Parts: sequence; C-alpha cells; structure tokens
Amino acid sequence: MARRFRHRGEGGPCVRVPPETLSGIESRLRDVDSELARRYPGDRPGQPVHTAYASGADAAIDLPNQWGAAALELAAEQRELLAELAGEDVVDRVFAALSERPIQDLRFDFEDGYGTRGDEIEDRDALHAGAVLKALAPEVSSRGIRMKGLTSLEWARAVRTLEKVLEGAGGVPEGFVFTVPKIRHIEQADITVDLCEAVEAAHGLAAGSLKFELQIESPQAIIAADGTSPVAQLIQRSAGRCTGLHYGTYDYSAACGIAPKFQSLEHPVADHAKAVMQAAAATTGVWVCDGSTQVLPLGTDAEVRAAVARHFRLVTRSLERGYYQGWDMGAGHLVTRWLATFAFFREGLGVAAPRIGRYLDRQGGAVMDEPATAQALATVVLRGLECGAFDPAEVIAIAPNATVEVLHQLRERKIPAL
Repeated sequence: MARRFRHRGEGGPCVRVPPETLSGIESRLRDVDSELARRYPGDRPGQPVHTAYASGADAAIDLPNQWGAAALELAAEQRELLAELAGEDVVDRVFAALSERPIQDLRFDFEDGYGTRGDEIEDRDALHAGAVLKALAPEVSSRGIRMKGLTSLEWARAVRTLEKVLEGAGGVPEGFVFTVPKIRHIEQADITVDLCEAVEAAHGLAAGSLKFELQIESPQAIIAADGTSPVAQLIQRSAGRCTGLHYGTYDYSAACGIAPKFQSLEHPVADHAKAVMQAAAATTGVWVCDGSTQVLPLGTDAEVRAAVARHFRLVTRSLERGYYQGWDMGAGHLVTRWLATFAFFREGLGVAAPRIGRYLDRQGGAVMDEPATAQALATVVLRGLECGAFDPAEVIAIAPNATVEVLHQLRERKIPAL
C-alpha cells in the first residue's frame, strides 16, 4: 500500500523532511553545481571559420596575401558557378573577405606537411616561422604551428621545434597555439601540460601563456581499450590549456581500415568520431574543428568546377552538423570556405531572426520557443555577425529589438528587459 502523506488536521502532526537532511542535500547540490561550472564553463565566442595549413618551410609574412590573391583569381574565374551555388550577394561578400582577411587562423606545419629534413634545417625553419608568426597582421587572429607528435620516436624533435619557434618570435606571439598530432592516450594530455609548464619556466614565459589543440586522428582517442571515451578526459586533463579538438580525416579513416577511395570527412566513421568529439567538448569552451579534403580546385575547367562544388557541399554539410571550423589546405579552399559559411549564416538569419523577434515580443506564433532555443537562435546570429556574413543593421531590419547587446544577453540566458 502506498504511504500516505499526513497533513495537519488529519489526525496527527505534519510529517516533513528533517531540516538537517535538506541542508545536506543543498550542500551536495552546491558541490555538484560548482563542479559542473568548473568543467563546463560554457561556449567560447570568436571561433574562426577555418584553419589554413601551410608547410613550415613556406612560412612568410605575406602568405595570407599570396593565398588571398590566388583565391581571388579563382573566384573571378568561377564567379558564375559561385553565384549559382550561393547568390550574387554572397559572392560580393566573399570577394571582400578574400581581399581584406583571407586567412583567419594559420598553422605552419612541421609534421606530415613538412616531413623529416634534419635538425639543422628544421631549426632554421622553426626560428623563421616564429619571427613570421609574431609579425603577421592582426587579421590573422589565431596563429601557430603543428609540431611533430609526442611519441617516443618524435617527441624530442617536437619539443625542440616548439622552443625554436618561441625563440624566433621572442616569446609567445599574440593568438599563438600549437597543435599536437597523433593523440592516442589520455596520458598525452598530462604530458603536454607538463611540457607547457617546463617551457614557460625555461624561457621566462608567463604561467599559462601556452595553449594547445589536440588532433584526434586515431580511433584510440575516441574509444579506448577499456571501452571508455578518452577524448572527454583529454579535455578535462588539459588544465584549461586545450583550446580545440581537430579531426584528422585521413589518418583516422586509414586506421579504421577505410579504403583510400572512400576516405572522406563525410564517411560514417568520420561522422561518428566528430559526434563524440562534439559531445565531449560541448559547453567546455573547447572548439571542434572538422578535417580537410585533399581535393583541390586544380586541373581542367571541369575538374576545377567539380572541386569547387564538392568543397562547397562539404563545408555546408559540416556547418549543418555544428562544426563551424575546418581545415583549408590551399588557397582554392578559401573561396568555397567563405562562400559556404556566408551562405549558411545568411540563410540561418532568415530563420532565426524572426523567431528571436517573436520571442522578444512574446507574440508566440506557430513556434513557441523556450529560453534554451532562444539561446541557440541568438548564438547562430552572433556567429554570423562575427564572421561577417551580415551586419547588425540586417538583423535589426528583421527583429527590431535584437541588438547585439540583446543577442549576447540571450546567449547568456539572461532575459533582456525591453
């Protein structure tokens, strides 16, 4: 028989949970809230739309301009196709972006894209790359290197290159981050943190000034031998220094036994890995970056057009799945990176802004959005503003109360007073 609550006037005193029990529950809940706030501080704004990879041997201050000029040439040649894919208004914005800020995030690669060239040559290239990273224009908001992996065979060269880059830069350049490839075990996160602390101490750098990204290109980083998912632990064991998880398309696919013809960032094994990465990184402030495609817009006109359409489709697909950043391996990829990104967010504005307007006006309508949905809608609009897909005036034209300040309040789950 179910136990019946007795209230006053029903033949006995009112039965209540003892105050000391309630106090104990409240204390435990505060501890839970505190731990969750520490581990999951929330999303971090300012994610670049891409990371451009260039060999460390090719480091040059004018590399962004070189890539931008080559991208503009391709865009001019294929303008009709670009307009078919995204519309003339988007194409105009692409030309502006390629002229003013073609590369947002740049890595000079000292791993697979560099190879083994001997210590003397790599020392020289690393020193030069450091000087270039320091001198890059502020439009390149994030910059750094991908070093060799922290494995027993490569770690000494990896550390030496990192130190030479910092020596060449005369310290930690603004926006500097280094990418650690070949992550397969959670201990590698601890080792990377220890390395950062040791380098900071040895070179007189400010504590905590070195940040890193972890490149997920091995199945062991997604599912360990004991069945756990190391990628979540990798983030939590990085002492707040991990800024991003980068997916390695081809190493991961090959390790899963996928035939080269079918290796792609849209293969099911890629979707699974990135979904796990996405869940592990959610609300931690760590960005997830999609991988690359090896198909560049080169060759005959038909081959170029096919590559342009392919990359546009792949970038759009990634954006639809919530991966807002991806690798670009050549100047030609910049065209379709910006084209797909602008098109995605401009289309998103047409959906999100009216719903934000109704939410702010409390008018309801066919869709009744809750605060969490309003937060997601505002986040999409703010991402579009940050990357330059549209201007604040275009948002206001659709939702008059949706100022940038109000959008930030919605993203932070603070209902604005209107």
